[in-house]
This record gives sequence, structure tokens and C-alpha cells, in this order.
Amino acid sequence: MNKVRIMTILSSCIAVLFLACFGWAIIDYYGKHNNGSLDKPKNSASIPTSDKKSMDIVALGDSLTRGTGDDSGKGYVGLVTDKLKKKFKTNVIVHNLGINGQTSVQLAKQVKQKEVKRQLAGTDTVMITIGGNDLFQGGKTLSDLTPKNIKAIETGYLKNLKSVLTDIRSDNKEVTIFVIGLYNPFIALQDSKLTSAIVRDWNYQASELCAGYSKIVFVPVFDLFQLSINDYLYSDKFHPNQAGYQLIAERIAPMIKWEGNKP
Repeated sequence: MNKVRIMTILSSCIAVLFLACFGWAIIDYYGKHNNGSLDKPKNSASIPTSDKKSMDIVALGDSLTRGTGDDSGKGYVGLVTDKLKKKFKTNVIVHNLGINGQTSVQLAKQVKQKEVKRQLAGTDTVMITIGGNDLFQGGKTLSDLTPKNIKAIETGYLKNLKSVLTDIRSDNKEVTIFVIGLYNPFIALQDSKLTSAIVRDWNYQASELCAGYSKIVFVPVFDLFQLSINDYLYSDKFHPNQAGYQLIAERIAPMIKWEGNKP
């Protein structure tokens, strides 16, 4: 009987001691972490809302997006990326989805692909070069520069470009899209006045289409190549060389804005 009484007293003492320690721990914790309030942390303004994320870019289009003609392999996409890393002092993740030889009708199909749509939905910036293969067709168009033929090609291109821009905007309401215009690689050849007039009209129609959307910027590059075309073309006399891509990158990079992660 005495053993039972001793065990009862001992158990009671242990319970009281446990409750006292537990209570002290609570008071000590909230005394250090709060200013008289249990729902407002001290120095709450210094607590980060989220980690800083990398800048994300999706590059779409043809061989210019791939950087064909640049011996360094960077092209305008790589050169722009280098400039943005220095400008924003952050990591830049690039999804280069350009395809050599791609036309606007093929790009219109590409942006409907599930994985491409996923990447577009989460990106900060989109850059596009498209239309050169539509218009020039590897030089074949030079054999038929009649207004009827050119107009038919242009109409199809504008229809496809509109589809591309509409789909991207549907996937991402806020992303800024840069559509890079065409230069005339044949400006030093015969019929240069005619081909240049065609390219200028092509660029004008594309810029007017872009103007119908918010945060879609048409980037002209025709003038960059106009006076010294051979200085900025690769040996194939069609694609830009590294110096040509540098000109394009220097025009695009200053336009690109980035605010990082918003709270």
C-alpha cells in the first residue's frame, strides 16, 4: 500500500515538473520571437517572400534563331543572353526552339505543341525570327518577283504570324514578345531596288500586325545591313556572320526588361 502511495506521489511530481518546463519553454519561445503579439513576427519585413528566380527566355523561329553563320555558335540569342546576364546580374535560362529552314506555317504548328506551350506559359521573354524562308525560299523567289506572287506569299505569312502571336498570348498574358524583322541579303545583287522595296513592305505589314497586340514589339533590322551588307553576311551570302548577329543583339538587348520575382 505504501508502495502505491509513493508511486502516486512520484508520478504527480513528475507531471507537475513536466507542465512547468513546457510552460517555461512556450514563454521563452514567444518572448524571443514576438513583441507582445503571437500573430506578428518580429522584423517581419526582413523575411523574404520568395527566392529570386532566374530570367527565362524562349527563342522561336528559323536558322537565325539557331545562329547559323556565327562561327562562335552563339547567334543573336546567345549574344543577347550574355548581355542580359551582365545587365541584370542574374542567371538566364534560354530555351532555343529555333529550327533551320523553318517557315511560318511550321512555326504556327510548333507553338501548339504541349511542351512548347508549357515553356511559353512560364517564360519572361519571347524572341522570334521568322519569314525569311517564306519570302526568299532559298533564293527561288528571285525568279518571280511579280506583285501577285509576292502578295500571295506575304498574305500566307501574315496569317501564320497572327496565329503564332495569338497562341503565345493565349498561353502567357504578360510575356513580352520581340518579333525581329527581315533584312535584304540580296541588296548587292541585280534588282536590289525591287527586293529592298519588297522587304520593306513585308516588314511594314508585320509591324502593323504586331502593333495590334499589347507587349509585342517589332524590331527592325533592315537598316543595320543596308549600307554594308557584305560585311555582315556569312560565306553563304544569306545568313548573318558573327558581326551581323552582334548588330541584331545590340538592338534587341536594351529593349528587354526584367523585374525578377514579384512578391
